[in-house]
Amino acid sequence: MNAILILFLLGVVLLAGEVFVPGAVLGILGAISMFAGCVISFLQLGTGYGMLATVVALALLGLTLYVELVWLPKTRFGRKLIVHATVDATSQPPLADKAAVVGKAAEAMTALVPSGFVLVEGRRYEAFSQSGHVPKGAILRVSGLDNFRLIVTKS
Repeated sequence: MNAILILFLLGVVLLAGEVFVPGAVLGILGAISMFAGCVISFLQLGTGYGMLATVVALALLGLTLYVELVWLPKTRFGRKLIVHATVDATSQPPLADKAAVVGKAAEAMTALVPSGFVLVEGRRYEAFSQSGHVPKGAILRVSGLDNFRLIVTKS
């Protein structure tokens, strides 16, 4: 009987520790511990007490999940565990508006071999040169737009 109680308590502690330790290791160990407690109760105490132990294990699991997912985030301590910051930046520069850039002059910021970066009206864009290799500082003309880059040619 003591082994069953110890395994159930160990399972609850490990499941509660899952909040503080990343990964699923503690949760899996907690589930194994509670399952082992249920198996031992079936073997030692019979079917009736085994079913009772399984119901108690499921109730403890539900209570633990309720505390972790519903009650804890509402407490001051739980709010410290939650990240509230958001990132408003993007990893890619904004795409060019076709009507605003096609036909405009562009200056090569880097050598285009055949891809690189150009400046169009003070904004930096990734570009592809249809004319082949273009040295840095060359003046180009925007002739079109690809999926994510400008298509430029020598003027």
